[in-house]
Amino acid sequence: MPHIIGTAGHIDHGKTSLIKALTGLETDRLKEEQERGISIDLGFAYLDLPNGERAGIIDVPGHERFIRNMLAGAHGIDLVLFTIAADDGVMPQTEEHLDFLHLLGGKKGICLITKADLVDAARIAEVQEEIEILTLDTTLEGCPIIPVSSVSGLGIDRLREEIATQLQAYERPPLPGYFRLPVDRAFAMKGHGVVVTGTAIAGTISEGETVRVLPGGEESRVRSIQVHGQPVKQAKWGQRVALNLAGLEKSALTRGHVICHPKVTLTTTRFDAAVEIRPGAGREIENHERVRVHVGTAEVIGKVLILDGREVLPPRSSAYCQIVLEEPVIALRGDRFILRNQTAQGTLGGGEVIHPFAQRHRRAETDVCERLAVLRAADLGAACRTYLELQSAFASPLDEIYQGVNARDDEVATVLARDSDILPFPDKAHPEAYSVAKKWQRLTVEVTQSLTAFHQQSPLLQGMEMESLRSQLSFSFSPKIFRAVVEKLVAEKVAVREDSTLRLPSHTVTLHGGDQEAATRVEQLLQEGGFTPPEIKELEGKLGIARKLLVDILNVLESRGAVVKVTTDLYLSGAVLEKAKTALMNHLSTAPEISAATFRDLLGVSRKVAIPLLEYFDRTGVTLRVGDVRKLRKQ
Repeated sequence: MPHIIGTAGHIDHGKTSLIKALTGLETDRLKEEQERGISIDLGFAYLDLPNGERAGIIDVPGHERFIRNMLAGAHGIDLVLFTIAADDGVMPQTEEHLDFLHLLGGKKGICLITKADLVDAARIAEVQEEIEILTLDTTLEGCPIIPVSSVSGLGIDRLREEIATQLQAYERPPLPGYFRLPVDRAFAMKGHGVVVTGTAIAGTISEGETVRVLPGGEESRVRSIQVHGQPVKQAKWGQRVALNLAGLEKSALTRGHVICHPKVTLTTTRFDAAVEIRPGAGREIENHERVRVHVGTAEVIGKVLILDGREVLPPRSSAYCQIVLEEPVIALRGDRFILRNQTAQGTLGGGEVIHPFAQRHRRAETDVCERLAVLRAADLGAACRTYLELQSAFASPLDEIYQGVNARDDEVATVLARDSDILPFPDKAHPEAYSVAKKWQRLTVEVTQSLTAFHQQSPLLQGMEMESLRSQLSFSFSPKIFRAVVEKLVAEKVAVREDSTLRLPSHTVTLHGGDQEAATRVEQLLQEGGFTPPEIKELEGKLGIARKLLVDILNVLESRGAVVKVTTDLYLSGAVLEKAKTALMNHLSTAPEISAATFRDLLGVSRKVAIPLLEYFDRTGVTLRVGDVRKLRKQ
C-alpha cells in the first residue's frame, strides 16, 4: 500500500533537517531557501521502509507567509511528523499547523521534540506536557512523542522504527471515484514538455491514457509517469506522482489545477459542507463572512452561509454551511478543506464537502441539515437517493450523479437500477436521467393542484397549456424529461392530454344558462356568415360579452367540432369549413394544382379569407404548398 509522510510545525523547528537526517535527501530545492535557511515552497523526498516499500515525503514550509504553500502539500498525508523545537516549545504556527492536520482528517502522527540535544531532561518533559495538552481533542491526541536531534542523531533510529510500525499497521481504504491529482508543481522540461507533480488522491493512471485538466477542461495524453523519480507504467492513489503531459502549454497549468480522469467533468462554485470552527480561530464566524478557502492545492476567496439559521459560529462549534466561491474548483463529496480569514492572517476552521454541486437553499427548505447529515454518512445507495432529493431539477443525468456522490459511473448505475425508489426517465429501458419517488409524489400533488386551480378559474377551457403548467411547477425540467413526465402523468391517470393541453380526468366543459345561449348565438352567426363570418371584434359587439368569455365559448365549440379556428381572429362554422374543403378537393381531383386566385374565385371570397383557409389546409395536411400554388398532399 502506498504511503505519504508529511511534516508540519513552526518555522525553524527543524523539519527539513529532520528529513535530511532520515533520508539523506535535501528538500530545499530553491536557491533562496538554501541561502536563507528556511523552506519557502514544498520539498519532496522518500523513505525506504523495512518491508521494501518506498514512502513519499512532503516537507512543508512553516513560516506564516507561506501557509498557502504548506496547505498545497498537506492533503493526502497518511502520517505526519509534527515538530516542536525543544528550546521554543509550542509556537503560533505549531497550533495552526495542528489545526490543518485535524481539519484535513489526518489520523496518524508522531510528535517530535526536535533540537533535543540543546536542552536538559526537565525541559524535554515540559515540552512533552505542552504537546499532550495541545493535541487534546484532535486527531493527534495520544500519538507517540519522541525527542530527536538531527545533529547528534538522537532518536532518529527510534523514529524510523515508529514510522515503519505505524505505516505497516495502517490500512487506508482507497478513496472512491476516478483518478484525481491536485497539481502542486508544474514546469516545462526541455525535450519533454510539461510535467506536473502532486499526490494522487484517488484512482489509478497509466501511461498513454487521456486525462482532463480542471478547471478548464483541456484534455491531454500521459506520455510518461514517475513515482519517487523512478519511471513506472502505472501510478495510483496515495503516491507522489509526476506526469509528463502531451499537448499542453505550461501557462495552462498552475498549482490549484487538478489532473483527472476524463469522466470527471464538473467543477463547482457552491458546495454544502460540514464545517468546524477551531479554538485557535479566537473569534466567531459571521453568516455571509468572506473567507479564503483551501481545497486540494487551490486557494479561492468565498463566503460562508450558515444553514441552520444561526447568524454566528463561535470557536469550538460545528454546523452545516454552504460555501460560495468566486472561482470554480474541483471539490467532490468527502474532500477536506480549510477556511482562513480573508487577509490570510489566521485559520478559522475547515471541514468536509458533502454536496459538491449545491444550489441556493430556500427558507422553506427546513430539512436541509437533516438531509446533508444523511448524505454525509450514507452508503452509496442512500447517498444517491439523498443527492437526487436535494437537487432542484426533477431528474438528474448519470454523469452528474456519479460525480455528485463521488463514485464510478458503473457502480452508481448498478445502484440506481436496483433501487425501487429511484425512477428512470424517459423509461427503464433507456434511462437518461433519474428522479426519486418522493419527488414524483410531490410533483403529482403540484400538478393536481395547478390543474384544479386552472379549471376553477377557466371552467370553459378544455385544459391548461403544458408549457404554462411546466412554468408553475417547483422543479426544473429539460424538454425531453418533461415530455416523459407528461406521458407518465397520463399513464397513471393523474391527467389527460389533449393536443398541447392537460386536464384533470374529472374535468368536463359544460355551458350553462347565459353561456349556452351565447354559444348557440355564436354558432348561428358563424353559420349565417358562411365563408365571410364576423370576426372576433364583430362577435363581441353583436353578443355584448367580454372577449375572454367569447374566446372561452369558441374554444368549447371548437372542442365539439361545431366551429374551427382558422386564425386568431377568424373562426368558421364546422359545416362551412367542410364545404370549403369539399370544393378544394373536387377541384384538385381534376387539376394538378390550385392557385390562391382560383381558390378565391371558387369560393367567391376575398384574398383576406382565401389565403388563411389555404394555410389552414396546409397545416392540417390536406395540401402542400409548392411555390405559389397548392397540390394535394399524398397520403
